Amino acid sequence: MRPINIKNVKINFYTESNIDKIAEDAPENGFSYLIIPATSKAHIYYAQNAPSFNNLFLKPIIGWISGVHLNDLGKITPKVFNGQTLEKSYSKSIVMHLTLPKNKIAQIGIINIFKQGKGDNIEFDTEGFNVKDCLINDKKQNFAEYILKNKIDIKLPLVANYYGAMVNVSFQAINEKDKTVDLYAPVFKNVQYKIAEPLKDYIRQFSESLNKEKINPVFSCNCILNYLYSELENKKTGNITGPITFGEIAYQLLNQTLTYLDIKDV
Repeated sequence: MRPINIKNVKINFYTESNIDKIAEDAPENGFSYLIIPATSKAHIYYAQNAPSFNNLFLKPIIGWISGVHLNDLGKITPKVFNGQTLEKSYSKSIVMHLTLPKNKIAQIGIINIFKQGKGDNIEFDTEGFNVKDCLINDKKQNFAEYILKNKIDIKLPLVANYYGAMVNVSFQAINEKDKTVDLYAPVFKNVQYKIAEPLKDYIRQFSESLNKEKINPVFSCNCILNYLYSELENKKTGNITGPITFGEIAYQLLNQTLTYLDIKDV
């Protein structure tokens, strides 16, 4: 991580009742780090509503979803910490707003190795992290049954195309008993999803994408699913040295995506 000249720092906790003000509170020239505890109300609210926040995409907001060691899932509650006051919280999100000098500007980038496959069109009548039914090529089906019947590899995320930007929704679990599907990010109504195109070599394609970008960010974070599926343990990923996370934030919540922040001269 490269050192950067910061003019002012403000650290605030936000709940689901006021996190929609995050962009309004952000500096005119700078950026904001956002950390949200996994599975908290703040996590769910931000994931489902952030794209509709005022001016969200006009201020650089980057961060991650805090988690726990995979062996401690369900045993320990994810938390965030305020280093200034030593306060911790499992329910609030925490934001650090940073102001940059006038001759610098913050830019956020993502590396997503997935794109939409050529398979069925998938849409949902309900929004959220847990889904039951869906429309497959405009015909109603149970989503869990569809995945199992078609032997879909759930290492591949759902991918939506937002005006050329590919946004992933990763699978957490298929519940065969109650025929539901748990996701790491919410799906939305009136959005067309497809299962991602299969990767010939997850590790190679991820490494090639990193090398192609030739980035040297001041901050970066990578999804724990990329870490697991790319078998990144004890391996280097170029200049990417930030945390492995339970979800990435580049304005909105992302899955299976590497996010990074760079500071440029104006």
